[in-house]
Amino acid sequence: MSQKKNILLVEDIQEERIALHETLQEWGFDVTAVGDGPSGLARFKADEYHLVISDLKMPHMDGIEFLSKIKEEKEEVPVVLISGYGTVEYAVEAMKQGAMDFLVKPFSPRVMEGLVKKAIGNGTCSKNDKYFASVENPIITNNGRLLQLLDLARTVAGSKAPVFIQGESGTGKELFARFIHNQGGGRERPFVALNCAALPSGLLESELFGHEKGAFTGAVSRKLGKFELAEGGTILLDEISEMDINLQAKLLRVLQESEVDRVGGRAPIPIDVRVIATTNRDIDTTVKAGKFRPDLYYRLNVIPIKLPPLRERREDILPLAEYFVRKYNQIDNRNAQGFTEDGAQALVQMDWPGNVRELENVTERAVLLCRGVRIGREDLFLDVAPPPGDQSSFPMTGSLKEMEKTMIFRALDQTDGNRTHAANLLGISVRTLRNKLHEYRERMDAI
Repeated sequence: MSQKKNILLVEDIQEERIALHETLQEWGFDVTAVGDGPSGLARFKADEYHLVISDLKMPHMDGIEFLSKIKEEKEEVPVVLISGYGTVEYAVEAMKQGAMDFLVKPFSPRVMEGLVKKAIGNGTCSKNDKYFASVENPIITNNGRLLQLLDLARTVAGSKAPVFIQGESGTGKELFARFIHNQGGGRERPFVALNCAALPSGLLESELFGHEKGAFTGAVSRKLGKFELAEGGTILLDEISEMDINLQAKLLRVLQESEVDRVGGRAPIPIDVRVIATTNRDIDTTVKAGKFRPDLYYRLNVIPIKLPPLRERREDILPLAEYFVRKYNQIDNRNAQGFTEDGAQALVQMDWPGNVRELENVTERAVLLCRGVRIGREDLFLDVAPPPGDQSSFPMTGSLKEMEKTMIFRALDQTDGNRTHAANLLGISVRTLRNKLHEYRERMDAI
């Protein structure tokens, strides 16, 4: 650019304001950064700006009010709103008020750079010029309960208190954990995730706490554990209820003493790590059954969060599906234009036992197989899992759990027991399928 363009940045969180200020300057722009709406409005009236970037949730004046006042002053100046809350309501209101776009935190620098260059490269931006940024993993919701949990997460994000997230498979537990990590100012610090169900007990101990050279056969060198790798940041212990009871005792000591003992080590190593644990099980039942230590549960359950399943937040089904359509249009170079009326109705009617993950998988498949401009019912479900109403091929009898079980075993029959193929047919992950089968085995053992 022959002449630097001016950007007004309004962000009340100091560290985020500084980080974005520095990033925009590195891209070659002149940036004025302030901490609230009234200050931003005063600067906007005093100087010339080519772009305004503003947070949504701010004291004194929120982003929507700030946006409307900016548009009253100079209609042609593009405005981008950013927020940690990816709600459709906010996004729609922002667009109505004339925003160029609405970005959900955390967003990648690449997305912001493309958006800024799009706005400033043209100098102006029409109200109708929509730019759908490919923001990775936004939390999209209009559900009151989930919005309350997001508020809770932001409130506790800056602390070191352990968080215990419960929820069915596919409800977004890891996504929520990352949200807490990022909101706590840890975006530049490590976020280390470990699936406790994926490793046998002996190997899991080494993965968690590390080992010294020669500690056991095959230990040819020292290895740092996940706790040490997460130093200063967050460790996510995914599906912690699957951890062996003996290893739980060692984990409890780590949490109490803030130090780890490597396998074969001579001295404990101090750590500074925020712990977030998740489970898809009813943890109270697991504790009563003697499969999870109550003292470890109490130590982890300082901040309890229970995510609602998708069937209890039906208002989010269509907005999520539309987001996934845009996402996979970009990834797979498709041009699906949303859903037909019967396709949308089928989505909302489904109970989604695999939750958001299942919805994403089904939508991805529909984007790839869509035979028309819009995605219809026939593109969504093929011949595997007809939506409610098609009682000729899938009788609606029994409880939801029994119907879910029937669908799973039918898919396994059709794929000759191949779990990967069955999971693909059902639109769920292999892990979700494995967890469901494990649940069915436990029920049989209890009879």
